Amino acid sequence: MQQKWSVDAVPDQAGRVAVVTGANTGLGFEIAHTLAARGARVVLAVRDVEKGKEARTRITRNNSGADVMVQQLDLSSLQSVRAAAAELRATLPRVDLLINNAGVMYTPKTTTVDGYELQFATNHLGHFALTGLLLPHLLPVPRSRVVTVSSISHNQLAHIDFDDLHGEKAYNRVAAYGRSKLANLLFTYELQRRLTECGADTLAVASHPGVADSELRRNVAAWMRPLLAATLPFIRQSAAMGALPTLRAATDPEVVGGQYYGPGGFGGFKGHPAVVTSSALSYDTALQRRLWTVSEELTGVDFALAQPSS
Repeated sequence: MQQKWSVDAVPDQAGRVAVVTGANTGLGFEIAHTLAARGARVVLAVRDVEKGKEARTRITRNNSGADVMVQQLDLSSLQSVRAAAAELRATLPRVDLLINNAGVMYTPKTTTVDGYELQFATNHLGHFALTGLLLPHLLPVPRSRVVTVSSISHNQLAHIDFDDLHGEKAYNRVAAYGRSKLANLLFTYELQRRLTECGADTLAVASHPGVADSELRRNVAAWMRPLLAATLPFIRQSAAMGALPTLRAATDPEVVGGQYYGPGGFGGFKGHPAVVTSSALSYDTALQRRLWTVSEELTGVDFALAQPSS
């Protein structure tokens, strides 16, 4: 196996269809740009359509003949998720790659139109629903993949309090972000077990970018900014490097369902992508199943996949 997996290792993607959420900037843009450059038909699923069109222009300017389309998607609104999924099912013949990349981080306490806490709704519930709604387009495709982007923060003050999922009793923006990223992993592992149980060829894989340049940190509290300013230069990496774990999870032929990819350097902060281990809590099968059930109830989306027998 290649020791330092790089963008040069991304195989030809001609004939494949990839849906990338949050693809107008940062990690999502780098992922979409690389997939389009390798020949995939890429859907930029974004909240702001005008920014999505600008991203499409940047991609096609650098890659003559690239097939890129823009799809409006607001993950914080289940109505928007359902509408986007319906449009994509009507437009696309198949989906080879669904990359659940978009996210918000450390936002002030905000309630979505559906009545849910913003970080949990956007980072987990929106992607849970989108995956379930697009699954009929993924399942018939050999070796199709669902790649969900988590974070090294998935164990930062993170636990799943089912009695206060939406921070109504107490809200801590750091804990809420950690909870949503833990949920991404719990979802991925449970999805893979259900896919395996059904004999599906589709893979569920997770990734994280380490500490990469992006717009996510715009909501960092003022007291944390001096600390970040002092430490980030030593641990962060470019958005292009941060995109590599997700690209590897999406395209490496050696990927196995249920794996988690992240930077292989010290602390998982930066470096070339490798298989990494998530927190012990993320592997709790009872927690995975309970979150799955609650997520189906909150979103109204039924995956129609059998629950694993063990």
